[in-house]
Amino acid sequence: MNFVRIVSVFSDKINRTVEELSKVYADKVLLKEEIRAIFKGILDSNAIHGKKILLKPNWVLNNRKEDDVICLRTNDSFLLAALEILLENQPASVIIGDAPIQGCNWDKMLSNEFIQSIESLRTEFSIPIQIMDFRRVTFDPSQNNPTIERNPISNYIIFDLGKESNLEPISSTKNIFRVTDYNPDRLAESHTIGIHKYCITKELFNADLVISMPKIKTHQKAGITGALKNIVGLNGDKDFLPHHRIGGIGFGGDCYPGKNILRRTSEWLLDNANRHQGKKTYWYLRFAALVIWKLSYPNKTQQLGASWYGNDTVWRMVMDLNKIAVFGKIDGSISQEPQRAVYSLCDGIIGGQGEGPLNPEPLPLGIISFSNNSAMNDICMGTLMAFDIQKISLLNAAKQDIAHQKIDVTFNGIKINSSDLLNLSILTTPPSGWVEYMNKK
Repeated sequence: MNFVRIVSVFSDKINRTVEELSKVYADKVLLKEEIRAIFKGILDSNAIHGKKILLKPNWVLNNRKEDDVICLRTNDSFLLAALEILLENQPASVIIGDAPIQGCNWDKMLSNEFIQSIESLRTEFSIPIQIMDFRRVTFDPSQNNPTIERNPISNYIIFDLGKESNLEPISSTKNIFRVTDYNPDRLAESHTIGIHKYCITKELFNADLVISMPKIKTHQKAGITGALKNIVGLNGDKDFLPHHRIGGIGFGGDCYPGKNILRRTSEWLLDNANRHQGKKTYWYLRFAALVIWKLSYPNKTQQLGASWYGNDTVWRMVMDLNKIAVFGKIDGSISQEPQRAVYSLCDGIIGGQGEGPLNPEPLPLGIISFSNNSAMNDICMGTLMAFDIQKISLLNAAKQDIAHQKIDVTFNGIKINSSDLLNLSILTTPPSGWVEYMNKK
């Protein structure tokens, strides 16, 4: 049975505020009650006892401003409440892992209080709990300090989706795919016509039970990040993750609208800067790239990282990774039959709006959702955020993917249609590169 269960944690519209919903994270009893109830009949003792569990939170970046603690990542209290419920049912082990952006400071992201809580639960239940950083590469552009091969390639399974990849229709023999702040030549080795490789942590295949724990937010490149986008963190090396294509639409890319020689020059300089990470020339090339970009007088849809509604690459990569997560086998092949259930327990108590996923502002969404169908889950989340689903390529692709599936959607235990969620939606500020497009009738 495919399902999406959504529950509200606010009593009325008056209490649907950031101030009031922030208190939910501090109420351990309430969090456990809500999560236990939403798990009922699905993730109980029979499903959990003796199983190896992989928990995949949204650990994208360490806090940089005060509000980040409630809207940037899966909230620590939410994660700990879910973990404790799972431990009560005696799993064999739990791994909590993610691959944040390369500039994330892992030690700053995980507080001492959180680490101590994990230690206490490990001792209390006598169950192994391991926290893992899935990244192979880290790099802080402000420090010019690349660290490669943090984890050996033997810790990963390389999948090549080849012509079955969603990226194949936009591929070229030219080196066109890009990830901001990564060497474009390495990405070209993983993605070209007929070749589309991903680097997936073995922990996905070693687990008996996979539970993704997204933070519901807007996303500058994909429009929305939820259950589908959260799976991207199972890929341990961003050199395998196309985020956009170089050039404006007029040059055959999707980085920005139109055609502009200054912007194209800026992209060329940034490419060469990224080829020289760790060297002094990196600073000069990067500085020149940013200066020339500013001299092109870009507007909100013209951003160097393709953070706009015309990005036609990132959603394809996301759909590829979700295919691997469900159908991928440990030998690197794709089965015709699902190989595992991937559950999503979404932290939408306070979501993120505006410049998500890295610089969001708090959104008083006020919900928790639990699902075994990431596509329908995110369609529901987009509807609750009052977005036009037809205008978000990722959600359009998700809708087509489940067109012939029967999926039960409930809100506070009552069966509904996903469109009914419009009556419960809250006005959400899109990323700046999407505002004009989303507001257009």
